[in-house]
Amino acid sequence: MFGPAETFPFSPDRSYTPPDSGIADFVVLQERLGLSRAVFVQASCHGTDNAAMLDAMQRGRGRYAGVAMIDESFSEADIAELHEAGARGTRFNFVKHLGGAPDLDVFWRLVDRVQSFGWHIVLHFDARDLPAYSDLLDQMPCPYVIDHMARVPTADGIGQAPFQTLLELMRDERAWVKISGAERLTADGAPPYDDVVPYARALVAAAPDRVLWGTDWPHPNVRHMPDDGDLVDLLVDLIPDEATRHQVLVTNPETLYDFG
Repeated sequence: MFGPAETFPFSPDRSYTPPDSGIADFVVLQERLGLSRAVFVQASCHGTDNAAMLDAMQRGRGRYAGVAMIDESFSEADIAELHEAGARGTRFNFVKHLGGAPDLDVFWRLVDRVQSFGWHIVLHFDARDLPAYSDLLDQMPCPYVIDHMARVPTADGIGQAPFQTLLELMRDERAWVKISGAERLTADGAPPYDDVVPYARALVAAAPDRVLWGTDWPHPNVRHMPDDGDLVDLLVDLIPDEATRHQVLVTNPETLYDFG
């Protein structure tokens, strides 16, 4: 959820300023795509002010879940409020252009703080950095989700070290991955994103019960603005088997996000 800024101002410390893309715009998109549920992931441009996402989740009346961004100022009551609205995880950026890795002492304290709520941790990495964080991930006390297939550059081939690290991680029952961001990973930037398909298929084959999907709407900071319909159509190539698509689109998010 991006704003609208008039109601939900962006963080003064943000690294980018997106156009308004609030809940009203999202509802139109959902109806167009034929999707009934969604998970909102708190954007760095709003920082730890989760108000826009909180408002959107409450409007969904159980159809929407969320991944919040928090810091050490959040009390147990603050986290409980987010949980009641539908938040089931917290997110950390390790991506350099979004501010780089968090203070790891703070990171571990926050991970410990959300455990009592049964939350998971969403991690946004630059691909080249993923191998260096294998030890950190091995210490995770709860499930974690690697965002956007770890942002692996498809031009480097499926044998590249970051992707092989990701495949190795998926052998761990705590590890989940989101096969989203085709418009970011593709070498060309524009559809049809064929070069992303082998990566997604390899991840689905490795752990079909721990793969998630999303459009990544409203697509900030992309080279080429995708059509969300193209991203939905791509699912047939990413996951050719209908039963496995149902697992990724319905069963897996029900498990991780506690949809009723």
